[in-house]
Amino acid sequence: MEASLPDRPNAPRTKIWVLHFDIRAIADAIGYPAAGLGILVESAGVPFPGETMLLAVAAYAALGRLDIRLVVAIGALGAIAGANLGYGIGYFGGRPFVERMGRFLHIGPGHFARSELFFARHGAVTVLFARFVLGLRTWASVMAGMSHMPFWTFQLFSTLGGVAWAILIGTVGYTLGSNWNLVERLISYLGIGGLVVVAALIAAALLLRRRAARI
Repeated sequence: MEASLPDRPNAPRTKIWVLHFDIRAIADAIGYPAAGLGILVESAGVPFPGETMLLAVAAYAALGRLDIRLVVAIGALGAIAGANLGYGIGYFGGRPFVERMGRFLHIGPGHFARSELFFARHGAVTVLFARFVLGLRTWASVMAGMSHMPFWTFQLFSTLGGVAWAILIGTVGYTLGSNWNLVERLISYLGIGGLVVVAALIAAALLLRRRAARI
């Protein structure tokens, strides 16, 4: 479903994809698995808005329809399971299969090369921090398998990153879920990363206020 932001003087109309209606319908139909499906697909090497999907399901939980703790847990499990699938694709398929997969998904060689270079520079830590980088999140697990990173090393960093990512994105979605129109506008202007930064600043301010009140 597509919507447009209201007109502003001397400004072009900005179109955004309103995903939350469909995602909330999915959440209402299948329940908690919706929290992990998007990131499972994305972590397995297929470009997909897994971050946006968890964000929207967490916002849906803020309405009282789902338990946010289970939403976050299932999001983390989906991230870990998808990463294991991506690792297996890279490990057993090797570079020839991964390159064919990239062409099939219309992913340019430049994007693939930049991700590979970043991975070569930072090694296993990339698996952890890639969770928070759009694009790299999709390919990090595949590249870890392709480079034959030891599985348990990969699993450690993948689990740490998946749990941290699910907690952060789930908390952001749940916190802002009561005002989804604001979430849409922030995403359209700042992107998901900007939204996370804004939410983190808000959370830090609230935490400092609570601590000050206790003194």
